[in-house]
Parts: sequence; C-alpha cells; structure tokens
Amino acid sequence: MCSDGYVQMKVLVAKLVLVIPYSTSLKDKRRVLRGIKDRIWSKFRASVSEVEEQNSIQKAVLGVVYISNEKPILESVMNKIVDLVEATHPGLLHHYEYTVEQY
Repeated sequence: MCSDGYVQMKVLVAKLVLVIPYSTSLKDKRRVLRGIKDRIWSKFRASVSEVEEQNSIQKAVLGVVYISNEKPILESVMNKIVDLVEATHPGLLHHYEYTVEQY
C-alpha cells in the first residue's frame, strides 16, 4: 500500500523478439504480427505494438503492456502470452524480456 492507503499500481512492460523466416515482404510480416497482436488483445486485453525493426522483413519486436495491482497476476499473464505465441506460431519467438514497474 502507498502511504495514502491505496494499493499501488503495477505495470508489466514486456518486449517480444520474433523472427519470421518465411516472410518475404513487409506485408507478410505485418499479416503475421496482426494475428499475434489481435490474439493477445482479444484474450488478455493487453496493449501490444510493434516497437522496433519496423522495416525489417523477417524480424519484429513487439512491446506489451498490462496493468494490475498484483505482481503474480502480471507474471501469470506474461507466461500465458508467451505460451499463446509459441502455440499459435511455433518457433517464431526468438526471446523475450519483461519487467514489472510499481507506481
């Protein structure tokens, strides 16, 4: 709790690095990313955006943000997002990193 008695807000900030070897154009890449972003949004209501490598044909970096008041919930959502990406697009997730900020 904060000094004023309120529960502190916690924010998950994540970065997912994807490699799409079969992509031959930016249009191919963006079609795959749109599917991933839409699935994450519809299942978790997490904000997702392409944040780096926008002009690369086979590499993408997605930023993900999710807000809660409990860190275990954020870590669970992160694990489920990773599982979702790996299940729907096997082999594309190169690596990921995340942090939980407290406000």
